[in-house]
Amino acid sequence: MSAGRVANGVGSRGLFDFNPMTAFWPTGWNTTDKQGERSGTAADLLVDYADYLTDAAQRGILFLDVLRQRGNQAIVTQAREAPNVLSFDAEVILDGRDLPKAVNYALLRIVPPDGMTVDPAKRPFIVFDPRAGHGPGIAGMKQDSEIGEAMQAGHPCYFVGFLPVPVPGQTIEDICTAEAAFVRKVTELHPEAPGAPALIANCQAGWQVMIMAALHPELPGPILIAGAPLSYWAGNRGKAPLRYLGGLLGGTWLTALSGDVGAGIFDGANLVANFESMNPANTYFRKNYNVFDNVDSEAPRFLGFEAWWGNPVLLNAEEMQWIADNLFVGNKLTSGGIVTSDDVRVDLRNIRSPIVVFCSWGDDITPPAQALAWITDMYEHEKDIVAAGQTIVYCVHETIGHLGIFVSGKVASREHGEFASCMEMIDLMPPGLYEAVIEEVDDATAHPELIHGKYLFRLEVRTLDHIRAFGDNPPEDDRRFATVARVSEINNGLYRTFLQPAVRASVTGPFADALRRMNAHRLRYAAFSDMNPLVEAVKPFAQAVHENRRPVREDNPFRRLEHSAAEIIEASWKNYGAMLDTWKEAAFLTVYGSRALQAAVGMPESDTDVTPRLARSVIRETVAAKAELDLRSKLSRGGPVEALLRSVNYIHRADRMVDERAFAALARYQDEIAREGISFERFKEILHDQALIVGLDAEAALETLPRLLPEDVEERRKLLDTVRRVADAVGTLSSATAERLARIEAIFDIPLFPAAPPPDEEQHPSADSMAEPAGEPAPPEAPSAPKQPLIQDSTAQAAGEPAPTEVPAQDKPAATKPAAAASASIRTSARPSTARPKRTPSRKGKEDHGAE
Repeated sequence: MSAGRVANGVGSRGLFDFNPMTAFWPTGWNTTDKQGERSGTAADLLVDYADYLTDAAQRGILFLDVLRQRGNQAIVTQAREAPNVLSFDAEVILDGRDLPKAVNYALLRIVPPDGMTVDPAKRPFIVFDPRAGHGPGIAGMKQDSEIGEAMQAGHPCYFVGFLPVPVPGQTIEDICTAEAAFVRKVTELHPEAPGAPALIANCQAGWQVMIMAALHPELPGPILIAGAPLSYWAGNRGKAPLRYLGGLLGGTWLTALSGDVGAGIFDGANLVANFESMNPANTYFRKNYNVFDNVDSEAPRFLGFEAWWGNPVLLNAEEMQWIADNLFVGNKLTSGGIVTSDDVRVDLRNIRSPIVVFCSWGDDITPPAQALAWITDMYEHEKDIVAAGQTIVYCVHETIGHLGIFVSGKVASREHGEFASCMEMIDLMPPGLYEAVIEEVDDATAHPELIHGKYLFRLEVRTLDHIRAFGDNPPEDDRRFATVARVSEINNGLYRTFLQPAVRASVTGPFADALRRMNAHRLRYAAFSDMNPLVEAVKPFAQAVHENRRPVREDNPFRRLEHSAAEIIEASWKNYGAMLDTWKEAAFLTVYGSRALQAAVGMPESDTDVTPRLARSVIRETVAAKAELDLRSKLSRGGPVEALLRSVNYIHRADRMVDERAFAALARYQDEIAREGISFERFKEILHDQALIVGLDAEAALETLPRLLPEDVEERRKLLDTVRRVADAVGTLSSATAERLARIEAIFDIPLFPAAPPPDEEQHPSADSMAEPAGEPAPPEAPSAPKQPLIQDSTAQAAGEPAPTEVPAQDKPAATKPAAAASASIRTSARPSTARPKRTPSRKGKEDHGAE
């Protein structure tokens, strides 16, 4: 309603002449007068009311027909052996039922649609669908999806789905073993790919794939987990109350009861009901009203989504109990509390592949804290991430909901599209913690030719404080969740001892099947289907309405009144949901914050003893110390490739970020040396080594850099040109980056050998004639100038020798050491002053980089 319209209704006439009908409703309706406008009389309102009633009645009949179609669709889907909502054709590559430990999972190859080609030599992608109550296919139900974006980038794509009924006796461990077999199979199918398959795992599939990767770290390539909870106690008060559910139910004994009532089967419809309870306004009003309001256009989208949402799958009771005990309530994944049947401890620090975490502030099911707090659960400092050799990237969307992370077309074309196109860049990133920042390209963006698509992908270095800012439980809240875990164990023990035998003895298979069919989630689909004669009678009425559809104009006053009423109803449901969430949180905090209850279940008095943490590992610390020694031994070893990558790492550390333009420039160099026999994996290994060397001791890395440079001046110039191209790819350099580039240029420009006299064949024989005669000893080499040690020996200082200038472990600002001075000192310590025979000018291929 505009201010001008109200003014016309009140200000232009007297107060007693005010007509609310003309004041609040527009007068520009089509009618039969000469100007095509209505006068706002009562007769006109009656006409509008009649039009609205006709439209509302027709929409009501069409809405019932949409529900009828939804019910019929659910019945047909449930009758299929392998239902899914994939919009792509697929062929089975490996059936999990044929594995030694059979599971109801399968590996499928996605067939590219017409007009889309993929390159078998590119890294393949495997998309894992979540088995959290719903059926498979959510990641590929649209062309603009995770699967679609991966193929759009030219990558072969595979899909891991599942059947609606589990194999009797299958366990979560068996599924992880099967997923490892799937990854191994895809690797075999693509021997020419530059690296191991990239994995995309959504929601429940995220933690399952992480377990698999921790048990088989040699198999996967980069891992993208979207909307996947890994730290189940984490969160912020006033948000995401689903984490309190285990405590409000008294632990997981009801999960055991549900499995027993189902005769060993847990109904996924119960999980769907939990999701729906998170948003009662959408569940009970907005979703259905949106179809009623836009029934002429909304039906296809609604039916497409309901094909996935309306067909819950089944799990073995043992599977669901394991999930509830070890994850939802026990929170054992990040603390090393999960042990396989072979006595292997699941430790996420074992994962060698880059891990990309995608989450959203708009996700109430897996908020950012639950998706990211596993990092702070496992590491005390970001340096520990580097020491563990892990590369962790996270990206947080501002608004999208849980399902939108997987199915939103906008998210697919932006975030998932960038992840797919920049996965090689992520795989090359050295160990550390990064945030992925995605920005739209504009006219001011430098070097757009180096950018894939219309978005610029950038990785910025982060610390653990950035992760803690997403939500860090206070110690008293961790104590409450630990109390829930104790209470759950006690209640489970009581149930298994006193109730479980009687329940199992009284439940039969047919009885359990009948209960599942009567589940409220399934019943609402069956009730609005052709199985119900009353609903079946709607079909001819709907056909008649389609033939005589009379939609009302959007500016109809009664149509607007309907929208206002809908907003009020939706707001009421939202207030109800907010009050319910507040009550749940208050009840949880009060009950499990009771010191009496905590003492009764044997909680320790100190809050620091209740949070599950990974203990220090002497073996890991020893390995890390040895790795540091190995890095120092590589300071002077290598050749031009090591020199270039060390230089690039040193330069880009100034701004603590790197974007896809620099990677694109570096990728061109990698393509060149690939022809010389240096594979992508070897290139990645060298890059990581040089990044760690620069991070360990930047000054020592620069002092020894001349020893890696080619002796040929022209080759050195070409190498420096490549360094400049990578540095300049981002556009205008910051002052810190420019200083570092200048320092590298000074090092590259130093003369490696003294000026030689004019060539004389008699005085300077060829290299071949310099070979020593057999049996004669070689002349002794002239003594070289003493070299300054990287770490000053304490005995030398005690003998009265001057101590070297102290060099900090981290990168030293270029301003503390001018480029010219740096060049002079490096020239003195890097090469002996006496001449020696030249090395072979071209050091190429695996001969240079294959052996350490």
